[in-house]
Amino acid sequence: MTVLLISLAAFAATLIGGLVAIRYRDRLHLILGFSAGAVVGVALFDLLPEAMSMAGRFHPPQRISLFVAGGFFAYLLVDRLLLLHPQSHDHHHHHAPRGALGAGTLSLHSLLDGIAIGVGYQASPAVGLIVAAAVLTHDFSDGINTVGFILKDGSGWRRALPWLLLDAAAPVLGAASTLFFRIPENAIGLVLALFAGSFLYLGASDLIPESQHAHPRAATTLMTLLGAAVIYAAVRAVG
Repeated sequence: MTVLLISLAAFAATLIGGLVAIRYRDRLHLILGFSAGAVVGVALFDLLPEAMSMAGRFHPPQRISLFVAGGFFAYLLVDRLLLLHPQSHDHHHHHAPRGALGAGTLSLHSLLDGIAIGVGYQASPAVGLIVAAAVLTHDFSDGINTVGFILKDGSGWRRALPWLLLDAAAPVLGAASTLFFRIPENAIGLVLALFAGSFLYLGASDLIPESQHAHPRAATTLMTLLGAAVIYAAVRAVG
């Protein structure tokens, strides 16, 4: 029940992010900067230590690090091959199918976010709670990017809204799916390592550059450090 409630919160975070993107276009860099620090902080301060602790009983460190790298480079491939994030330098060349592809891929990514919440709770309630916090902050930016894809294609908010609703519903479906399967104890640490790698990529290669684009870097950098510090303090408090 807790997993589903948090996934509903992810639904709300995605929806709010998209609506804010529609309403306030140029005041999101500070929020994105904080989100970047939070997502990277979860990877470094929570997921990676938990992965090492849980998987270390069954697997050597080299195998665990291989799964971290796998999560990182898997999202790199998705980003490069499937146009996960809009590129500001080619906005004149956008067209509707590309916008739909980008919004659809983000919805798939949100589905994986929901699965990450469920897997985190399978590891422990504390891990699940921290992962959920990172997913919520990241889903907010997912809502922004989903709307951004459609709007940059020249479409209006009426076309963007259905895609935003799909992206918002995806983490609920992902979290619900984990109620019907359970990852073996000897594999759950490796799964956490995969998510650690993917969170590192999303924070470092997506949120940080997006927050700094065409904005003063001092303020966004401070917000990124603050986001990481908040997650570190939360992990210490829970642990």
